[in-house]
Order: sequence, then C-alpha cells, then structure tokens
Amino acid sequence: MRLFALKGSEELGAAAARALAIELDPHEERDFEDGEHKARPLVSVRGKDVYVLHSLAGSAGASANDKLCKLLFFLATCRENGANRVTAVVPYLAYARKDRQTKARDPVTMRYVAQLFEAVGTDRIVTLDVHNFAAFQNAFRCESIHLDTRKLFAPLIGKLAGDLPVTIFSPDGGGVKRAQLLKEALEAETGMEIGFGFMEKRRSRNVVSGELFAGDVGDAAVFIVDDLISTGGTMLRAALACRERGARTVHAIATHGLFGKGANVLFGSQAIDRIIVTDSVPSAALVKADCPAARLDIQPIGPLIGEAIRRLHTQGSISELIGIED
Repeated sequence: MRLFALKGSEELGAAAARALAIELDPHEERDFEDGEHKARPLVSVRGKDVYVLHSLAGSAGASANDKLCKLLFFLATCRENGANRVTAVVPYLAYARKDRQTKARDPVTMRYVAQLFEAVGTDRIVTLDVHNFAAFQNAFRCESIHLDTRKLFAPLIGKLAGDLPVTIFSPDGGGVKRAQLLKEALEAETGMEIGFGFMEKRRSRNVVSGELFAGDVGDAAVFIVDDLISTGGTMLRAALACRERGARTVHAIATHGLFGKGANVLFGSQAIDRIIVTDSVPSAALVKADCPAARLDIQPIGPLIGEAIRRLHTQGSISELIGIED
C-alpha cells in the first residue's frame, strides 16, 4: 500500500496513517510562477495499491479548482508510473452540490467531475457525506464508496441532550433522508424514541423562502443535521424556527464545516447552543481558534478514513462504515 496526502490535507492524512499504523509516503509538490504546478511521488508506486487523500474545499491561496486539478494530475501520475490500483480519498468532494439542472441550461457539474476522475484512470473514489448520495452513486462509473458520520455523532448527541427528549431535524426537504438515517441509528443505539422534524426551503436567485414546519420540538433538545455549513444561513433559519416553537436547546450538526463568508452571523447567534462538525476540511480548525470553545466541537475522521482504507486494501467488508447491512 502507498498512502499520500496532498498539500492542505496533510494533517488529516497523517491521522489516517496513524490509524493504519503506517507513515504517509513522501511526495513533491512544486508551484511555478505562472500558476502551473508539478507533483510526483518520491517512492515507487509500481504494482502498488495507491491511495491519495485530498479534501477539495477551497481555502486561502488554493481554490477548489486548484485542488481538484492537482489531485487529478497526481492520480494520473501514479497510474502513469505503474500503480496497480489508484484510489482517490476525497473527504469533501467539490461540486457535489450541483448534481442536477434546476434552471434552463444549468450544468450538472458533479457528473463532469466524475468524468474527470475516470478520465485520468481512477479506479475508485472514497468520499464522506456527499450532498446527494443517489446522485453521487449515479455520477460515477468507477467504484464509489460513500462513508457517513452517524456513528461519530451519535454518542455526542446523547451527551448534549442530557435528560431532554431528542428531536432530529432537517433544515430542508432535501436532507430528510439524512436526518431519518441518523434518527434510526440513535434509536437502535439507545432504545429510545427519537423525535423527527423538517422545514420547507426553496431557493431562487439566492432568495430563500418556504414556511412549512413539521415536527414537535417543544421542550426538546433539537439537533439540526446537514451535510455541510457554508454561510450558515440554512442552519440559522431552522434554529430560529425551532426556538420560536419552544425548543429547549438547539445544536447544529454537519460533516463539513466550510464556514465561508457570512458564517460569523451563525456563531454570533444565541439561537444555536453548539455547532458540531468534523475535520474533513481544514477551515474548521481555523474557525475553532477564533471561536469560544463551548460553541464549536470538531470530531476527528482520521480513524474512520484509516479503517476504510484498511478494509479496502485487504478486500474486507466496509458495509458497516457505509451504513448498509452486509
């Protein structure tokens, strides 16, 4: 096995490597004055089972496009130099939100990204909590592995709820299935009845509307669940609606803490008691440094990714990691 982590994903790669009891393999990355770059492994990959980890959230100095291009070129380089199998480990998959046409002549960018991975010879892609699981599966023709974070979040939900009844809440109709799966996982783990709710959200020309609210959140500990937090507007809108209907505590849970421009409003609001994300993207750690410790929790995913790689390498079952029965 060879495991590489490209620039910007080194900490997460090192955590996955520790879970595997191995070291990250060395590689070189060079940026040139005109914006072009070169990356190459510094060890032989011939005949090896190669895993390349890179999270594709844009950051200061490196856009999502930059990171995607570098990852594709590195995967192609490994294939060019005789790797037996090449797996892209992409905890946050850029462009996954644009998975269908919602307006005339819209792009279906997720499918185009899938075609790029396949064009450079990627055998398999591993990602974590994509925006639309069905669209992800349908976009890729190479093997696609989808990991989820239900088992990471479940213990923390019980701890934060205390003696209060728990309600799992989706901030929009598109996330209902994700919230239902977490609800079912909690019920299976605790043997308790877990409440459920969601609200309507429609977006047109960046204007959000929709007032339908379903579910009983009165006197409950409410956990609003989504795949990612960008500006935080969707989470805050749902949190305010839950508070208006009598929620005792409200917590926001998302796998990917992008925390883009405007997210400071989310952290400044008293409508949300706690924000919980993973370290799938490095921006979460940067926000953590400026955020009161009580407001932001970051759950590590290195062990989950490491275990997935181990099972894939040894041809073991990963059913329990992807949330289906073997």
